[in-house]
Parts: sequence; structure tokens; C-alpha cells
Amino acid sequence: MNSKIRKLYDSRAFWVIVSLIISLVIWVYVSSVETEEFKQTFRGVRVELVGETLLRDSKNLVITDMDTSTVTLEVIGPRRIVAALNSDNIYAQIDVSKLSRAAYTSQQYSVIFPDGTDTTNLSVLRKTPETINFMVSSQTKKSVQVRGSFDGSIAEGFTAETPVFEPATITLNGPEAYLKNVEYAWVTFGKEDVDSTYTVETGYTLMSADNTPCSTTGITASDDVVTATLPLLTLKEVPLGINLIEGAGATSENTKITIEPDSVTLAGDSKLLAGMNKIILATIDLTDFTTSFTDTYTVPIDNDLRNTTGVTEAKVTVEIVGLETRSFKVTNISCANVTEGYQAEIITQSLDVTLRGSPDSLSQIKDENIRAVADLTDVNESTGTYMPKVRIYVDGFTDVGAIGENTITIEIERANG
Repeated sequence: MNSKIRKLYDSRAFWVIVSLIISLVIWVYVSSVETEEFKQTFRGVRVELVGETLLRDSKNLVITDMDTSTVTLEVIGPRRIVAALNSDNIYAQIDVSKLSRAAYTSQQYSVIFPDGTDTTNLSVLRKTPETINFMVSSQTKKSVQVRGSFDGSIAEGFTAETPVFEPATITLNGPEAYLKNVEYAWVTFGKEDVDSTYTVETGYTLMSADNTPCSTTGITASDDVVTATLPLLTLKEVPLGINLIEGAGATSENTKITIEPDSVTLAGDSKLLAGMNKIILATIDLTDFTTSFTDTYTVPIDNDLRNTTGVTEAKVTVEIVGLETRSFKVTNISCANVTEGYQAEIITQSLDVTLRGSPDSLSQIKDENIRAVADLTDVNESTGTYMPKVRIYVDGFTDVGAIGENTITIEIERANG
């Protein structure tokens, strides 16, 4: 008996038969398992919209405000087929190309399995949610202003003007529902210790009217970056002054000048400011007043400069110090430069003048020291009565002079030939 069994075990045919039986058992088992009905839940299945380009190009409509981007599916089918599926290779697909008007809509979706999947015995038992809600919006354009601020520091001795942005406006394309909230594009740029005009390319943030950031979802822009420039100007404090015409005994040495304010701070190009050491407000003739003079003058500023102090006028006071005035009667009156062939008859017999000078000089002057001379160079070949200005000469006293304007009356006629 043992010999027969041993002979059977050693038989090749025996083992072939055993192998066939085992293979058949395994095949039956595997087949039964793979064809066994199996149910599985897939979460996070992506929602895919198709036909958006056609919808936009042909009807100028876009999809916005989709209430969810994923769904949950419960799928049943043969184990071997279901086991090959996962949340990344299944899609919930909606064809939006056939939508025709702007409206809030609810659409069912189709479940798309991977290419090559045998869907004959596959079924979707449950969809959560069963429909996808979204807005079909009209696409439009909107131009918004670019605004912004410089967040940095300016070096001492400089001042900055308002930032400039290029482009100054940006054109936005997108759903009308999104664009209506956008009010402007905000730029923030900066650098520490800026000492020359600063320029940089930078991005921006779309902002609403209440100054809160807006979403850029679904929005395209004509420009993704802008060029922000901070114009920088040099600062310089420039004193104010006047020009004096000395006379009537008064010079800069015995004149006190007060200017309020006495300087202004200007901003501008450094080259333009380099040669500017004083701003002259006016030219004042010291012979036009007796002891003091006050007036207000506009501060003249070049159009290429900025007056950062904001002062547009300055009060000027000129006082004569240490001199006195005294009145005299002038009878020595004459005319000079009478045109040849003409003669001038002086009608004025005497002239009251006021002289100014030191007390010592004024005490020594006599009426006969004073002459009034009218220069008739500009009269030429005219005839008639004229009132020319006269120049007052005080012979022997160089530090004394007349105040104000003096005139005489003369009659000009042709000389007898």
C-alpha cells in the first residue's frame, strides 16, 4: 500500500491533475470575489464645467458664485471595477455651453468615470448634493483709477510730491457682479532714506468703496503691474530781500530793513536751487519817503519751484536812522538841454523842497546852496506849457538830498531868428 502511494506521489500526472484542481478552485474564488457587488463612497469629487469658453465667446456670459466645487458620490458595481476608482479620477461634469441668459440657476451633473471603465454594471446610488447652484453673469469691462501711497522714509533735505502711477487707470474684464464692487486699484511701495526720485514696478490690490480688498476671481486686467514713481525735490531755505536806491542822504548804512517773514523754504530741482541765494521782493527808492516806509509785496516764485511754507506775501519796513529833514525855498531854478532853436521860459518862481541829511549838515545849508534843474532832453522840438521834473542839487553837501518828486512849470516856444 505504501508502495502504491509513494508511486502515486512520484507520478508527474498526479501533480498535474492536482495543480489543475487548485487553479480551478482559485479561479472560481477570484471570479466570485471580482464579480461580487461592491458599494463605496467617494468624497471630494471635483465639479468640472465644460463649455465655458463657448459661453463666454458666443454669449458674453460667465459662471460665478458656484456653491460648491466638490460632491460626494456613492457608487455600486463589481468589486474589481469599483476598487479601481478614486475621488481623483471621477468627475461631476456640467455642460454650461447651452445656457442662454444671466440668471441664478441649479443644474444637474453627469458622473464621468475614467476612460476605459466598464460602466455596464456600475451605478451611482446617491449624489450629494444632487444639483450644483451657480450664477450665470454678464461679462463686462470697467476702468478703475490707480491710487497708492509711499511707505518709506525721505532723506533729510528733500521733500516728495504726490506719487505718480503708470498706467493711471487699469481696465478690468469680468462678471458684472464682481466688477461692481471694485472701486480702485491700490499700490503700496517704499524704500528707506530716499534721496532722489524713486521708481519701481509693483503689483496692486483691487479695493472696494469701503477700502476693503476685493476678490480677483474671474477678473482679468489690462496690466498686472504698474510703475510707481515718487518724485523727489530738494529743499532750500532762501532769504527774502530788497534792493535800495540810495539818495537824499540815506544809504544802506543808515537804513534799517525789516522783512516779515525773512525767508521761505522752496522745493525743486537741485540745479535750479543751487544758484538761488536770495529772493528780491522790490526795489525801494529812499528818496520817496521821509523817515519810514511800509508795504506788502508778493513773494515771486519760479513756476518750476514749490513754496513749501505757503507764504505768498512779505511785509517790508524801511526806516531811516540818524537823519533829519528840513524844508527850504529854492529860487535858483534853471533848465538844461533846451533844444537848439527853442527857448524855455520858467513860470515857477520858487519851489519848496524837503532836504534830508545829518543834523550838522542841515544846519549849515542856506537857500542859495540849493539849485533846481529841469532836464529838457526829452522835450525835443515841442512847444507849449510843460511841467518837467527837476533835480535838486545841494552844492557843497554830498550827504544831503531832496525827498520826493519836484516839478516846475515852463513855457517852451521857438526862439526868434
